[in-house]
Amino acid sequence: MFKLVLLGPPGAGKGTQAKKISEKYNLPHISTGDIFRRNIKEGTPLGMKAKEYMDKGELVPDELVIELVEDRLEQDDCKDGFLLDGFPRTVNQAEKLDEYLSSKGNSLDLVIDLEVDEDILLDRMIGRRVCKVCGANYHIKTMPPKKEGVCDVCGGEVIQRADDTEETVRNRFEVYQRQTAPLIEYYQEKNLLAKIEGTGGPDKVFESIVSALGV
Repeated sequence: MFKLVLLGPPGAGKGTQAKKISEKYNLPHISTGDIFRRNIKEGTPLGMKAKEYMDKGELVPDELVIELVEDRLEQDDCKDGFLLDGFPRTVNQAEKLDEYLSSKGNSLDLVIDLEVDEDILLDRMIGRRVCKVCGANYHIKTMPPKKEGVCDVCGGEVIQRADDTEETVRNRFEVYQRQTAPLIEYYQEKNLLAKIEGTGGPDKVFESIVSALGV
């Protein structure tokens, strides 16, 4: 089994590809975004602290994220492999991950970097909508609900997430370029990086990922 990291700017389709990779290779999909959102929904202290940063489009501080991820990697389903989505986001986090894996006699197999033009990403994200009740996803241009503001699945209210407004999205891009893009160079130097063109449809992107993994 593989030990993988999935990189890419906000809106690049990491969630879609992570699900496909997880299913094909039977890997636990570890998304820090999902973990934080669950903590926020449950109102935990960590969730409330994380929410302050996420609502501004800023990264959650390293020490909070590292502790959470290491705890997750200790669980039984991760002993043979995993897919990390949304972590690491800084070189410091990457170094801590390497140290953690090394202490267990392990190392990463591949880092997959989804590359998508920023203008395409902006259009994708500003148009995204989500059901408050069941979490179903929509897009005002490409996949709107049949009735505006109402979920096709459960009839719940369809909203724009607080972190999908144009101002917040642009700030997230800026944060990504400043703090996360250096990871690309970090993993290139370790010969672990596979650059994947992130446009052209989910199936085409997934084919490129499978090709990079060689299995």
